[in-house]
Amino acid sequence: MKTVAYSEVQGLTPGWMTLLGGLGALIAIGLGSAWYMEHNGHYVTGMSNQVVWGMPHVFAVFLIVAASGALNVASIGSVFGKTAYKPLAPLSGLLALALLVGGLMVLVLDLGRPDRLTVAMTHFNFKSIFAWNVILYTGFFAVVAVYLWMLMDRRMGGWVKPAGFAAFLWRLILTTGTGSIFGFLVARDAYNSAVMAPLFIAMSFSFGLAIFILVLMAAYRWTDRPLGDGIVRILKNLLGVFIAAVLYFVAVQHLTNLYITERHGIEAFILRDGGIYTFLFWGVQIVLGSLLPMALLFHPGLSASRANVALASLLVIVGGLAQVYVIIIGGQAYPLEIFPGMEVVASGFFDGQVAAYSPTAAETMLGISGFALAMAIVAVGATVLRFLPVSLADEG
Repeated sequence: MKTVAYSEVQGLTPGWMTLLGGLGALIAIGLGSAWYMEHNGHYVTGMSNQVVWGMPHVFAVFLIVAASGALNVASIGSVFGKTAYKPLAPLSGLLALALLVGGLMVLVLDLGRPDRLTVAMTHFNFKSIFAWNVILYTGFFAVVAVYLWMLMDRRMGGWVKPAGFAAFLWRLILTTGTGSIFGFLVARDAYNSAVMAPLFIAMSFSFGLAIFILVLMAAYRWTDRPLGDGIVRILKNLLGVFIAAVLYFVAVQHLTNLYITERHGIEAFILRDGGIYTFLFWGVQIVLGSLLPMALLFHPGLSASRANVALASLLVIVGGLAQVYVIIIGGQAYPLEIFPGMEVVASGFFDGQVAAYSPTAAETMLGISGFALAMAIVAVGATVLRFLPVSLADEG
């Protein structure tokens, strides 16, 4: 493999300033939305005492899961020795850190008292999966930062593989922890399943790679750098495999629930009777976000177009957001069974009723600002340091 040269992106150009200005505006709107919700209370959102995790949590979980998956490109090169992926490793690490920052910003700003985050970071209940995730998220920053140092400092070349292996293991544990947040919640029929951990790992591979492909194609198009068809073909084929893996674990999840008699209610709700949740599951997650992208990526004629590869990646992101929405919001909307096997005669606490939830503009803009912050970090990072190869043209 020929030596790869890296260089910074030229900053302060009209296009660069326009991009940063647009992203900055979205971040400012998101911060304003967070202030509006914090100042007025969460009653101005669509959340309630039935649906306590709303749209900001959908974006936050999506970004955190995607952050782990974005690092997969670097892991394939460093850990598994695939030379075609090695030039992409620095950008992969930068994007992983940026997505995690964006996701955690949304998560922290949605807290009722974000100023009390220091309490959660200094007082740990190690029987809580949430406490473990605080350690996993902060550890991810440290591990990936060291990994990037090994990658970008030629004197540290001998440590790249050990650092990459550590980052690979850490991100698998991190995503397992995120999936286990739901897998350990025994009170909700939609959760409480060991399959949540491997499902979230597969989701991270798919979501992270879809975002990486879009960022890579946009960066090389806007900077007029050559991007060969070979690397695009490798990435789009890998994305198709990851989409299929997510579909497999989704099938396992629902088939397992259908086998368990007490889960028939939640399965009927998600798969048939859930209204918006059923539409999002079948229409957006399965058809629009999985089957259509696989067709675009694997069809011999359609996959030859880079526009179709970009469209497929965008659809995976849309389908992924729908999937996380169904998991988080749909899982809470389905009524809790407070007294299993008993019929509640009268109650004033919405027992047995599907909880209503409509996301507000403030919630949605806070979530979008997390994406904007992640992309702004990537843009500034690529301008300050040499994360992008000068050329990814096909060899020969």
